[in-house]
Amino acid sequence: MLMLFEGAIKFVKLARIAIEEKDIERANYNLTRAQDIIAELNQSLDMSFDISESLAGIYDFLYRQLVDANIKKDVDALDVVESMLVELKNTWEEAYLSLRKSV
Repeated sequence: MLMLFEGAIKFVKLARIAIEEKDIERANYNLTRAQDIIAELNQSLDMSFDISESLAGIYDFLYRQLVDANIKKDVDALDVVESMLVELKNTWEEAYLSLRKSV
């Protein structure tokens, strides 16, 4: 899970650089990779848990922001996405560490 978030964050950062350098092909590639990761996270949700609905909404928002950023080559949208991805990654990391301490 953490590796997926790290990958998505990496691809968003690479896309930002590509957009700033006006490298549309590289931006598209990296944004598409980030979109694929978000789609995978969304598809892997176990909807029998209440939190899964909330996560699905967040992942849907992130995916739409990435698509929009790709169409418009908008780095501002990437700022929002990266910030949310970092926060989600940190939350999962804390949950993992907490779980390991309790075992």
